Amino acid sequence: MNRMFKTLIAACLALVPGVALAQDAAPTLDSGDTAWLLTSTALVLFMTIPGLALFYGGMVRKPNVLTMVMQSFAITALISVLWVVVGFSLAFGEGNAYIGDFSRAFLADVTVDSLSGSIPESLFIVFQMTFAIITPALITGAFADRMKFSAMLLFMGLWSLIVYAPVCHWVWGGGFLGGDGVLDFAGGTVVHINAGVAGLVAAIVLGKRKGYGSSDMKPHNLVLSVIGAAFLWVGWFGFNAGSAAAANGSAAMAMLVTQVAAATATLAWMFVEWGVKGKPSVLGAISGAVGGLVAITPAAGFVGIDGALGIGLAAGIICYFASTTLKHALKYDDSLDVWGVHGVGGIVGAILTGVFAREAIGGTAGALEGNIGQVWTQIWGILATIVWATIGTTVILYVVKAIVGLRVDEEAERDGLDIALHGELVQ
Repeated sequence: MNRMFKTLIAACLALVPGVALAQDAAPTLDSGDTAWLLTSTALVLFMTIPGLALFYGGMVRKPNVLTMVMQSFAITALISVLWVVVGFSLAFGEGNAYIGDFSRAFLADVTVDSLSGSIPESLFIVFQMTFAIITPALITGAFADRMKFSAMLLFMGLWSLIVYAPVCHWVWGGGFLGGDGVLDFAGGTVVHINAGVAGLVAAIVLGKRKGYGSSDMKPHNLVLSVIGAAFLWVGWFGFNAGSAAAANGSAAMAMLVTQVAAATATLAWMFVEWGVKGKPSVLGAISGAVGGLVAITPAAGFVGIDGALGIGLAAGIICYFASTTLKHALKYDDSLDVWGVHGVGGIVGAILTGVFAREAIGGTAGALEGNIGQVWTQIWGILATIVWATIGTTVILYVVKAIVGLRVDEEAERDGLDIALHGELVQ
């Protein structure tokens, strides 16, 4: 009888609009979602330090390895501070369709009890912080062996506020690309195309490394790079599955397609290289894995296994040729293939998200389900990101050049940046 009475009361309250809206509008903390996002945040930070630091550190020459790992470490510290001071506010403040505002500067109004959906708002802030950290850190691979440490810090600080924060707002913070229906589950445009374009621009503006094309610039320790790539692969589950912002079926599907796409891309790059060069290289295998992880990132919450297989296959093949044939044909010195893997991989993934998206998975149909227009929407998002990243990065680089200069001197570049910039060497 008591249960019937409670059911009747609840039904009556539901008929009163004000009460129903009040009930719907009251978010509550979910301990499962919170636990998963805490884990995901740690995994994404793990991608930069030590993952990316080791991945890049092993691929440069020995006299520059400390410089590479130091760049990832210093960027982690720098962006963490900038994010809480103003970066988060510019990315997720209400603002307008193009940029946030300063209403959340220094995390105004954030308390221990404030929520973002079913998780603490403070957790959402630090989760997004880890994305803001790894994006500029990715760029360092493009200008490896030749940028001043002071220039790197100034460039990264400005870039995170002027380029990264607006694009983040466009897609995830209530801006125009999200409003236009661009699909980017975990950072195809915001992170990878953004960083890839910036890396290419930086490589071109700084110019080629001394001895590029004539001196031996092979990786000094691929074991470090394999360990770094493995850390990236594991951490990527936080990157993609964590972007569901809940411990639910969407997170589980994102994890599954991430694993399948990475594995497929690894095999695709490996077999293509095997056919072209006669041997499958370790560097190629780990590069293929990262290319697959990059490409599935925008699609992770929208596609099924067919999408994971298709995106992984395309990424492995296309990123291989972008990092070899295209790079050699155009003669730019993108030291560690930031454009070839992250820029091109991000573009491949963003476009194919529009092809393979399933309404039953992410709520939006793609071209295979009759919504061909989604492909054009994805291309619009790609073009907007490329234009802004190109303009913003170019301007920032020339401003930094005017203030502190960009490139180390010839002697430092010849002897190695570790001793010249940091006074230390790996024995």
